Amino acid sequence: MSAVESLALRCIVPGFIGTKAPDWVLRRAAAGLGGVALFARNVDSPEQLKALTASLHSERASMLIAIDEEGGDVTRLEARTGSSFPGNLALGQAADSRLTADVASAIGSELSQAGIDLDLAPVADVNSNPLNPVIGVRSFGADAVAVAGQTAAWVTGLQRTGVAACAKHFPGHGDTAVDSHLALPVAGEDPRLHALEPFKAAIAAGVRAIMSAHIVAPAIDDLPSTISRKVMTGLLRDELGFDGLALSDALEMRGLSRERGVQDSAVLALVAGCDALCIGGELAGESVVDDIVAAIAGAVRTGRLSEERLEQAAGRVDALAAWRATHHDAVAPPAGIGLTAARRAVRFDGRIRVSGQAVVVRFASAPSIAAGEVPWGMAESLSARGVQVEAREAGAGDDLPVPQVTQVDQLLARHPDAVVVEMGLPACRPRGAKAYIATYDSARVCAQAAAEVLRP
Repeated sequence: MSAVESLALRCIVPGFIGTKAPDWVLRRAAAGLGGVALFARNVDSPEQLKALTASLHSERASMLIAIDEEGGDVTRLEARTGSSFPGNLALGQAADSRLTADVASAIGSELSQAGIDLDLAPVADVNSNPLNPVIGVRSFGADAVAVAGQTAAWVTGLQRTGVAACAKHFPGHGDTAVDSHLALPVAGEDPRLHALEPFKAAIAAGVRAIMSAHIVAPAIDDLPSTISRKVMTGLLRDELGFDGLALSDALEMRGLSRERGVQDSAVLALVAGCDALCIGGELAGESVVDDIVAAIAGAVRTGRLSEERLEQAAGRVDALAAWRATHHDAVAPPAGIGLTAARRAVRFDGRIRVSGQAVVVRFASAPSIAAGEVPWGMAESLSARGVQVEAREAGAGDDLPVPQVTQVDQLLARHPDAVVVEMGLPACRPRGAKAYIATYDSARVCAQAAAEVLRP
């Protein structure tokens, strides 16, 4: 492997399939791979995860092991059961910076014990567009100042455990109406007006990493932000003064790769100012790493990418690994902090009590690509409080699908005493809902908090 190929390898953070690291990952780890990104498919149990990270670090101690652990809807550690921690919207509703920091510390403590170096969180996006299909409850809210305060608290809480935080998705994915996993969103507003405030707060709080968004911010550039030098260098480095690690969002996401392919996207992201290249949510094989290394080396040979810029990028990956090596702080967050936070977020009105028997109808929506399949709903939590539950799925067995809003309205017309529990973004309370609970998240602890309200 040439010196340039070695530098290129240090800038790549791939994913892989399985609960054990494949041989190709271990070989490249020993050769200098910058890091790996873990997903729910890689996590079976705390013991298994700790063994997996130990096997990776044994090949290269300074390799970064990253994971998306936001709490709430996006959890990799607890994808089978639902999260023990509410997500950002619930924390934003509780509006207590100390509580947010404690929740982040509890997440960080679990990650640190598992051998994780970098948490690809928090989401720092201001959810200014209620029709946003991918941010929603992952955001602390729609007010930029409040989101900034919560983002700083989350970063501080996580990083005091020695796990690096990564604020995302720069320069702000909240004012969009398209999922960048599927297509290229366009921000409706200049990010400088509101969306940058949480990122400024994260930088002031010492955030170690920032992830790019595959969006176009026309007020700054016509290129997707991940491959825009005006965004990733001019705005992030020169204007905001960030000197930490800049990561790309996953290169295979259609918002970026549809027009130019993964290999070319990798080169353009490095040229623009990204340091680490995430890949492997979908393209999780050996060949994609080799192809990206070859594309980067070829770009250096032809002069598209300077070796100096590549050295700078690899150096920032190494710098974050060095920070992690000296930060393994022991933090003991308050016991049960996740449920405490979930309780603080719940809002309700009307006759919300249930008796010893209840029919629970779950109106499920399609899971987002970011969250994946995570269990949620009220049936299990009510059963745990002694309620005899008959659980149903709305629309099950229907020949023709009926819009969910219509289904809810029809059910409330037949059962006006029914209690509506909204476990997502509470943007559209049904007209017929006389009894209503909003949890601001679908995490397991949010269901538990709602069950306490329903069945004291």
